[in-house]
Amino acid sequence: MAHHQRIFPASRREFMTLLGGAAAAWPSVALAQQPERIRRVSVLMALTESDPEGPPRVAIFKQTLQNLGWSEGRNLKIEYHWDAADADQVQTLAAELAGTMPDVIVAHVTVSAEALMRQTRTIPIIFVLAWDPVSSGLVGGLARPGGNVTGFTNFVPSMGAKWIEMLKEISPRIKRVALLFNAETAAGGGSFYAQPVQETASNLAIESTVASARNAAEIEDAFATLSRDRDSGLVVMPDLFTTHHRDLIIRLAAQHRVPAVYPFRYFATEGGLMSYGINVVDIFRRAAAYVDQILRGAKPSDLPVQGPDRFEFVLNLKTANTLGLTVPRILLARADMLIE
Repeated sequence: MAHHQRIFPASRREFMTLLGGAAAAWPSVALAQQPERIRRVSVLMALTESDPEGPPRVAIFKQTLQNLGWSEGRNLKIEYHWDAADADQVQTLAAELAGTMPDVIVAHVTVSAEALMRQTRTIPIIFVLAWDPVSSGLVGGLARPGGNVTGFTNFVPSMGAKWIEMLKEISPRIKRVALLFNAETAAGGGSFYAQPVQETASNLAIESTVASARNAAEIEDAFATLSRDRDSGLVVMPDLFTTHHRDLIIRLAAQHRVPAVYPFRYFATEGGLMSYGINVVDIFRRAAAYVDQILRGAKPSDLPVQGPDRFEFVLNLKTANTLGLTVPRILLARADMLIE
């Protein structure tokens, strides 16, 4: 009996140790078998779903998040909402989205971010393209936004001067230039870039005029007026309206033989003479990095608003040749992309 008393407690201790170790392992095994929580990101795209500029932006956004460890179906769900540019439509959509309580909302343009901000002061909002987020009330400051909104600015006013300089370089005979935009949708009603454009034009002895248009018919009227003087040029301002009507604008510029400079690469790749501005696809990559940080616990109030970090100059030599323009070597050397 004594012999059994000496051995049994030891065996019992070993058994209890094994049992305790197995019990300790159970929670981690169960945890490993549980699926990850799926986080939801809603994206308001100002483009139509059929716009060819949409897929590359969506692709870089998704790929960047995937590179950062977020995979759709495993731990992430991305919901895209297209054509979120009309003011009334955006208000309705913003209310619906805020009600579904996603983890993060990405707003393509200023009007979307403003509509969302009116609906929620708690859900993190990242704007991709905003012209002046402080004056529009989206953030309290660039370094420390202070609320639930942060993002990226897409332009600086001094770009207006570059557009005029480039037009004068490629077409030295230009004496007049028109600024095409929609006052209802352009940054600051068109004033954001107008002043530097007009100042630079004046310094180069170029007369500048405003060609404000609200529909396709008014775009055609603007070109009819412009084409009366062979020494005219055109600056197409960054504006959702001009982006949506780019096919018409590019076609009319060719038809009336008007040298034009555009704010985005896709104008030049689709037949426009030249463009100078930011790479919008790259901004979607940077926005995805901010989404990642917020999903991992960062607060929008602590993420500074970032400005453009690089600009690109695209020159369409085929269009220049059609317009009878001789491109100076200095412009050829400066171009980030030449289309032949």
